[in-house]
Amino acid sequence: MASSHSSSPVPQSNSSDAFFKKEMDATKRFRPVQSLPDVCPKEPTGNPNNLRDSPSLVADQQRWTIYHSKVNLPAALNDPRLAKRESDFFTKTWGVDFVDTEVTPSFYLPQITKEHFALYQQEIAPREKVHERCKNICTPKDTFDRTLLHTHDKSRTDLEQVPKIFMKPDFALEDSLTFNAVLPWSHFSTAGGKGNRDAASSKLLQEKLSHYLDIVEVNIAHQISLRSEAFFHAMTSQHELQDYLRKTSQAVKLLREKISKIDKVMCEGSLRVLRLSLTRNNCIKAYNKLKLMATVHQTQPTVQLLLSTSEYVGALDLIATTQEVLQQELQGIHSFRHLGSQLCELEKLIDKMMIAEFSTYARNDLNRPLEDDCQILEEERLVSLVFGLLKQRKLNFYEIYGEEMFNTAKNIIKQCVVNTVSQIEEIDTEVVVKLADQMRMMNFPQWFDLLKNIFSKFTIFLKRIKATLNTIRSVVFLVLDKNQKTRVLEDTLQKISAKESTVDTEVAYLTHEGMFISDAFGDGELPAGAADTASQRNTSPNSEPCSSDSVSEPECTTDSSSSKEHTSSSITPGGVEMMISDDMKLTDLELVRLANNIQELLYNASDICHDRSVKFLMARAKDGFLEKLNSNEFVTLSRLMEGFILDTEQICGRKSMSLRGALQSQANRFVNRFHEERKTKLSLLLDNERWKQAEVPAEFQDLVDSVSDGRISLPEKKPTATEERKPAEFLIVEGQKYATVGTVLLLIRIILEYCQCVDNIPSITTDMLTRLSDLLKYFNSRSCQLVLGAGALQVVGLKTITTKNLALSSRCLQLIVHYIPIIRAHFEARLQPKQFSMLRHFDHITKDYHDHIAEISAKLVAIMDSLFDKLLSKYEVKAPVPSACFRNICKQMAKMHEAIYDLLPEEQTQMLFLRINASYKLHLKRQLAHLNVVNDGGPLNGLVTSDVAFYTGNLQALKGLNNLDLNMAEIWEQKR
Repeated sequence: MASSHSSSPVPQSNSSDAFFKKEMDATKRFRPVQSLPDVCPKEPTGNPNNLRDSPSLVADQQRWTIYHSKVNLPAALNDPRLAKRESDFFTKTWGVDFVDTEVTPSFYLPQITKEHFALYQQEIAPREKVHERCKNICTPKDTFDRTLLHTHDKSRTDLEQVPKIFMKPDFALEDSLTFNAVLPWSHFSTAGGKGNRDAASSKLLQEKLSHYLDIVEVNIAHQISLRSEAFFHAMTSQHELQDYLRKTSQAVKLLREKISKIDKVMCEGSLRVLRLSLTRNNCIKAYNKLKLMATVHQTQPTVQLLLSTSEYVGALDLIATTQEVLQQELQGIHSFRHLGSQLCELEKLIDKMMIAEFSTYARNDLNRPLEDDCQILEEERLVSLVFGLLKQRKLNFYEIYGEEMFNTAKNIIKQCVVNTVSQIEEIDTEVVVKLADQMRMMNFPQWFDLLKNIFSKFTIFLKRIKATLNTIRSVVFLVLDKNQKTRVLEDTLQKISAKESTVDTEVAYLTHEGMFISDAFGDGELPAGAADTASQRNTSPNSEPCSSDSVSEPECTTDSSSSKEHTSSSITPGGVEMMISDDMKLTDLELVRLANNIQELLYNASDICHDRSVKFLMARAKDGFLEKLNSNEFVTLSRLMEGFILDTEQICGRKSMSLRGALQSQANRFVNRFHEERKTKLSLLLDNERWKQAEVPAEFQDLVDSVSDGRISLPEKKPTATEERKPAEFLIVEGQKYATVGTVLLLIRIILEYCQCVDNIPSITTDMLTRLSDLLKYFNSRSCQLVLGAGALQVVGLKTITTKNLALSSRCLQLIVHYIPIIRAHFEARLQPKQFSMLRHFDHITKDYHDHIAEISAKLVAIMDSLFDKLLSKYEVKAPVPSACFRNICKQMAKMHEAIYDLLPEEQTQMLFLRINASYKLHLKRQLAHLNVVNDGGPLNGLVTSDVAFYTGNLQALKGLNNLDLNMAEIWEQKR
């Protein structure tokens, strides 16, 4: 603090409670200087004119500047606003607003009293007594320490007056900055009028430096006085130390003479033996090195020999081993300086040879005659090539096989077309040059046989590819398995080596302690590794590692990494034995990816065959050939394609969608043509239908009977049996007679053709369902237009639509409604669950048919209703009985019954006549009410009763209506 606060004269005020004020008399404002100020200026040096106003040690000390201003901290802390001087610390520090409040005791801290320290005082009291007793016995030793401390503090206070620049370790006056800091000459180069002041400043500076020197000398003398005893003791001990060193030097000289004698007598002979043994070992190593060089020299001829027999793996292994030997054992041999680069070029040549060889193999393998033989071509050669390519990391070799596959697939189709065309005499190859045009000249059987031949060739082609690729994948998996086993073996060896290192440490410790290994380990407790280590250490130095007579190439080769390469024998699925070396630098991820790519190549082969087949189909379909096929031909074609698709999926294990998509596209076209043909046929049949009952041929009855057995299929034609059987009048369906027209018989056959087509081509089920629904709706709407709408009058030329036509139309509709649930079940069994919503079309069709049947029944009732209205409106109650009106009504009722009885079932006939009778009663009741005839038993009542009895008797006399409840009492008004 002396150097910082007292470094320069500061004006002091005599008052302790006020700020400093500037006074005019400078001599009265300064107190005597207690310590010399710091000579180091606190401001940068420069032009004295610019620094005239800053405080300086050598400048004018009397002038007051802003740098002399200071603040009395106690005076600043006194608040003049307080009426009373507070001595409280918080009030002084925090201001007037501070309020001293009582702190509320915490609920979580207990109240501490003196009783809590009672136990501690009891325990510490005996110890305190012992401490006081020992303190009284021992003399105080801190008297000298206090003196030293007081002296040290005083010296430290004096030294603090010396500026820090003199204490720096790099203090040197040669440095201009240091010199200017110690002697600020800038203050002496002022104008001439200030010579006296400069002389005074120089004198003051000289005195100050002398004062610093005195302080330092005093402290040095004080330190020497404190350590004088140790200094003189060291000087005295120096003579004794020199005597000890002289005696030690003589003893060392004597010891060296003895050691020299011992070395000549005991060590020179043994060391010479060791030296000769080492020389012999070096000679043996040199001999082995020369043999290794001779072996390496034969590398290139050996590689050429191996390449001549296509032993690429052996050649690559030899090159790799030689390269490793050159880098490790024969590095720096001048004669082999070019051999490494030559081997590299040879290895690149082998890479090209293997790729060319694999390409040739793939071409020969895929272009073999496609007979029913899936044997692998030269499996040993393939395995050798694959191993060589894997060893060289040529992992894209499968792409070569893929390209050959594509070219071969094109050639297969081309060759099949050429062979087939050459056997057809109708095709003149000289006139028609293009194969596509020649193929389009074939008829369906010829083209179908060609497609069947292509599919069979492709099937054998895929089986052959699968066998070859499986062999390649097996080689890849063998290498992968070898890598995994090698990794496990390395982990095991690392664990064993860790255990051996532990045993070696124990053996070294026992040997260091002078114990025998057999003493430390009992019988059977010595590990194998330790035993081997011990046996190696117990070997005599004179033992020969390898005698010159027994030097052999496998035993005396140098310990290079090539000697560490092991091979293991593996057998491929085809029975080919091969040696797998450990230097396959392929990771498991690369091998797995390669295996997946090879499997993907098999999938690509399937896709290629399907794509080429699709192109073949499209080339034939350009002229609309496939769309012109009939149902049997297209079904045969579809089955052939489905069979080929299933075969390829079974071989390759994955679905290919191109051929299936082409089949679906052709199937859609076939469905459109199939549906349009049958819809057109149905339209023509309906336009020419006269709505008269047709005879039922035996084949249609057989067709219906086959459906009744629970299966929908077109029965095979039986020519001999069909000619003897006569047509039937009715169609018998599950014991019921159906009178039908010829159009409905053909419609049933068409419906069954739709269902059978779905069985033959399952992929068109949904399309067929939609088309069949459309066909049934068309028949319903068109028949309604022709019969109920009387369209047949203009289309066919009928004179009128009779009740027989209406009844026959109703019965035909009932026959179709009978088969709709069977058709629905047939389609439902062939649809996916998510497609069941399409079956709602049948529900809508059934409802439409029922509505149509109800309209026909209503039409029949309406015909009789108009007749009743016409006849009964003219009815008069008078003799004779029965009246002519009732005779006419009974006659019309008999005609109606005669027209519909053979067409409709008895139950429907009865229901229809009940509805007609209800209409009759309504009109009769209205006429009787108009004539004011009541049921009063009078003459008019008797006449009406007789007519009604005649009507009832005639109606019940009709066939099937004898038990009909007519309830004729409803014709009379009920009495109220």
